Amino acid sequence: MIVVLVETEESGASVVSQEALTFVRTIPGAEVHAVVVGAADATLRAQLAEQGVTAIHCLVGDSFTAYAAAAWAAALVEVVSTASATAVVAAGTPRGNEILAHVATRLDVAMAANVIAVDAVDPLVVSRQVVGGSALEEMRLGDTVAVFTVAGHAVDPAPAPSPTQPEVVQAEPTVSADDLRARVVRTEERESADTGSLTSARVVVGAGRGVGGADGFDDLVELTELLGGALGVSRVVTSLGWRPHHEQVGQTGSRVAPDVYIPCGISGAIQHWAGCQSAKTILAINTDAEAPMVTKAHYAVVGDLHEVVPAINAELRKRLG
Repeated sequence: MIVVLVETEESGASVVSQEALTFVRTIPGAEVHAVVVGAADATLRAQLAEQGVTAIHCLVGDSFTAYAAAAWAAALVEVVSTASATAVVAAGTPRGNEILAHVATRLDVAMAANVIAVDAVDPLVVSRQVVGGSALEEMRLGDTVAVFTVAGHAVDPAPAPSPTQPEVVQAEPTVSADDLRARVVRTEERESADTGSLTSARVVVGAGRGVGGADGFDDLVELTELLGGALGVSRVVTSLGWRPHHEQVGQTGSRVAPDVYIPCGISGAIQHWAGCQSAKTILAINTDAEAPMVTKAHYAVVGDLHEVVPAINAELRKRLG
C-alpha cells in the first residue's frame, strides 16, 4: 500500500498532487491512500475517488492549522506506520520535498526527489531528474518503506479506470513541541497581482533581464491576460527585485509544462531551461539570435520585445474584438 501526501488549494487537490496520484497507480498492484491536512470536503473527496484512492486520512487538530514541516512529517510517519505502507510519496514541490526529507530522516531511509519513472518494482528502482533536469539518475529504493517525490509534469493527471468510494479517517496524531518550533506564524498578501498558477497554466509568458527594469512589464502582463495565461520570470528578475519569487521559473523556481511558453528577453541559462523544457511549444522573443533560448525554441522572433510584444497585443485585441 502506498501513502500519498496530497496538497490542497481552493479547488481541491492541487494539479501536481493529482499527477503524483496518477503516477503511483503505474506501480503494479498499488493500493493508494491519501493524506490531507484538514478536512476533506465533497469536492476533494470526489477528486480523490476519481483517482482511485481507497482511504483518505485527514490530519486535524491544533498542530495542523499552520504549516510546520516537522510536525506534518511526524503525522505522516504515524499514518505510514499504522497503515503498514510500503511507500510514501508526494509531489516534487518545495513543500513536498521538505516534508518527505523529514519523513526519510525519521524512517532512516533514503529519499529520491523528482522521480519521473519506475523502472522495477521488487526492489523498487526509479529514475529521477538531477542537475536541474539535464540528466537522469537511476536509484534503488530497497528499504522497507520507499520515500520519493514525483517530478512536476512527469505524467498528466488522469482518472483511474474505476472510481472508488474512499473511507475517510480523521487522524489527530500526537506532535511534540520540538516539531512545532519552526512553523508558519503569519502570512501576508502578495504585493503584486497574481497572474495565474504557473504549474497549471496552458500558456506561460516568460520575462527576463531583457525587460529592462521593474517598470517594463506592462506589455507582458497584458499579453498574459489576453492569452489567459500566467507570467513567469527568470531568476535574475526576482534577484533584482523586479518581480516576486513566486513567479520564478527554473531550477530554484517552478517547473512548468504549458502548451505554449513565450520567453521574452530570456537568454536561456541551464537553470531556467530546467524549468521550462517540458513546454510543448516554445516561442522565443530576443534580440540575440544566438541566445540558447532562441536556438532551442521551436519558433523565434529576433527583435526587441518592447516592439514585438505590443504588436502582438494589438493583433490579439483586434482578433478578440
